[in-house]
Amino acid sequence: MEIVDLSQSLFDGMEVYPGDPEVRIKQIHTLNKEGWRLRYLQFSTHIGTHADGLSHMDKKGTTIDKMPISKFIGKTVLVKPSDNFPQGIGLAFRDNILGLDIFKKIVDARPLFVIAGDKCDFELEMERKLLQAGVLTMAGLVNMNKLPRNKPFTFYGVPLNIKNGDGSPIRAFAVLG
Repeated sequence: MEIVDLSQSLFDGMEVYPGDPEVRIKQIHTLNKEGWRLRYLQFSTHIGTHADGLSHMDKKGTTIDKMPISKFIGKTVLVKPSDNFPQGIGLAFRDNILGLDIFKKIVDARPLFVIAGDKCDFELEMERKLLQAGVLTMAGLVNMNKLPRNKPFTFYGVPLNIKNGDGSPIRAFAVLG
């Protein structure tokens, strides 16, 4: 069994989506002074590697805390937009901007979720339509070049339990084999 970490590191001043608040991570307590370490974290729910609640772009959508944790775990395959998509499992993309031209193809595959990472992201309207169609999206993943193409793996991308959350940072990883 091999585990591939797909999560970005979070750090003070990291790059954010234009218009989003800056990331602030500050050391509050230290081993030398208080006898323990404690950091103060300030960032948005859509920072780094993150999951989008269905409520992110849909006023009728479910918030992160109301979604079963099982929705963020499952059999997944790395595909390209031109591939035939397998039915009923997670779809992962790493090289293309995902636009409305493949919306129907994705929805027809009834995926557990859609993942975008490395050099891939969602066009704004594509992300909106997927969430409105009840398709969970996760973005900002890294190291996807370590995943096999068209060979299933188990994906884990569990969010924090943020009350009424529109999204959450996740620790994402794949278990191969």
